Amino acid sequence: MTAPGIAAFRTAMGSFPTGVTLLTRGSGDDTVVMTLNSLTSVSLDPLLLLVSVKREGRMRPRISEAGSFAVNVLAEGQREISTDFSRPDRPAGLAAMRLLDAVEGVTGNAVLPSAAASFECRLEAEHEAGDHVLLIGRVVALAGGAPGTRPLVFHRGRYTALA
Repeated sequence: MTAPGIAAFRTAMGSFPTGVTLLTRGSGDDTVVMTLNSLTSVSLDPLLLLVSVKREGRMRPRISEAGSFAVNVLAEGQREISTDFSRPDRPAGLAAMRLLDAVEGVTGNAVLPSAAASFECRLEAEHEAGDHVLLIGRVVALAGGAPGTRPLVFHRGRYTALA
């Protein structure tokens, strides 16, 4: 038996549907945003969540230095902004804030009032894992989560909707 390759791994992982989020650090001129689908609830006491970012990416050092971040769970109608912030040349700074209609949250990070839910976190821990770093955040503020809000879902390499 041979070890699986990257393409086979991606195909197999694509069978697991995920929600789509925007990870933010900073606000105003300092806003950086990226589309992310690696969000996991870790603990209820204390409230902890986990996101995974590229070890050599531009987001990790900014979060490490500042010690905080926000995760905005996108709603079904926010596919376009998901795509906009998944590109390497994605908007940043005030342009990102305006495009997202974002506001500064209590942690100083951009929060989307239109998101299905938002979690503002203080960085609790970082764990290197292959070419990524797992960021554990302690949730210090949250918004949304109203019943009836339909999340943006990604499955098998494309957006889809809940039945």
